[in-house]
Amino acid sequence: MSNGAETRMRRTRQKILTAAEDVFLSAGFLGASMDQVAEQAGVSKQTVYAHFKSKQALFIDVVVSMSGGAAQELQVSSGAPLDDRPVREFLLDAATEQMNVVLTPRLMQLRRMVIGEVERFPELGKALFENGPQRAITRLARACAHYTALGQLQTPDPAEAASFFNWIVMGAPTSAAMLLGDAGLPDHQARQRHAIESVRIFLCAYGATAQEQR
Repeated sequence: MSNGAETRMRRTRQKILTAAEDVFLSAGFLGASMDQVAEQAGVSKQTVYAHFKSKQALFIDVVVSMSGGAAQELQVSSGAPLDDRPVREFLLDAATEQMNVVLTPRLMQLRRMVIGEVERFPELGKALFENGPQRAITRLARACAHYTALGQLQTPDPAEAASFFNWIVMGAPTSAAMLLGDAGLPDHQARQRHAIESVRIFLCAYGATAQEQR
């Protein structure tokens, strides 16, 4: 296959994914159809099936695309290379950026949809978890190990500490947004307050000074 043909296939696939995201979010998984996706994308239904063998397979790719895109945005905005800035500053930036990237109407709508289908299609929940929370926790675990090596944290198990920090930050605001809809999304000031308190709580448990005082 020529490079031109590969480029056209990638563009067509992305066009279908973009259309499918809109269709699934507006109609729900059960209400969405491949005909709707094809019409929205401006391609034939046969073309949709040529790229995605079923509606379920297409939805999984939408989940991966949306959650993976958010994770990639988080990695870029927070600076992948770890530096020597104070751990409190890093954690505050990480908490704020994670809430800003994840707590959006579209991602919360996707999460609700996946939870509604997880019993019938458990792979949807797995895809969302692996491309969303698990990526964030993996990145935070690397940071915990880094700052432990610098003597600013004490994390015998960086992955466990990272998981605690992730859910201290994301647990309450995500639950509110899931149950209350867009009205439950915290505003900028609320996110800042929550980020500051989350970092304070985490450092009380894992900060080097807190450990020395025990």
